[in-house]
Amino acid sequence: MKKSKRNRKREQSSRTIPQSSPNRLAFAEAAACLVEIGKGFHARGWVLGTSGNFSAVISHEPLRLAITSTGLDKGCLTPAQFLEMDEAANVIRGDGRPSAEALLHLAIACGVDTGAILHTHSVWSTVLSGSHASQGGIALEGYEMLKGLEGVRTHKHREWLPILENSQDMVELGKRVSNTLRESPGIHGFLLRGHGLYTWGTGLQEAKRHVEILEFLMEVLVRSGAA
Repeated sequence: MKKSKRNRKREQSSRTIPQSSPNRLAFAEAAACLVEIGKGFHARGWVLGTSGNFSAVISHEPLRLAITSTGLDKGCLTPAQFLEMDEAANVIRGDGRPSAEALLHLAIACGVDTGAILHTHSVWSTVLSGSHASQGGIALEGYEMLKGLEGVRTHKHREWLPILENSQDMVELGKRVSNTLRESPGIHGFLLRGHGLYTWGTGLQEAKRHVEILEFLMEVLVRSGAA
């Protein structure tokens, strides 16, 4: 039986960003998928210049991440530019070095059940993380788009997006990230002041969706004057 064009497209889409358990996601497959995510995010203005970094968990025991090398344009990444990193941020595969923010990826991977971690640096997150810093975070509620976040079933949900002060001391900042995840176990992301959004998901598709939802809502707030 011939497959319809719609079914063929659906199969192609599911191959682009796998739905499998992150423990079974191979390094090469993770890198290829993150390349595509980078292209999409760059086109939307979320990772301009060399901003942003991405990782996927390829093993939980022992912890291993496929992660972007530092200083690269996320709109034209190649799979060869990804690194395999262990739980101590040591590179065990690939050339180059991870961003200092790799320690934040490790803090998130150890603090929540996650298969992928995505950091974007949009205009919207930069504006809001500054204007709402004194409040310690941003409350998002009343929007249908909230239902795109994992576990959220109603637009009446109140999503808290914490804002952490940025720091060049990544060890200290990583500890604050870990504390935030313990204190607010239901959150889907956080902002670094002047430095953008971190979010995650149990897999690449979920993490990508969370970026799209949160970036959309932040743009709404800024455009509506709530910033």
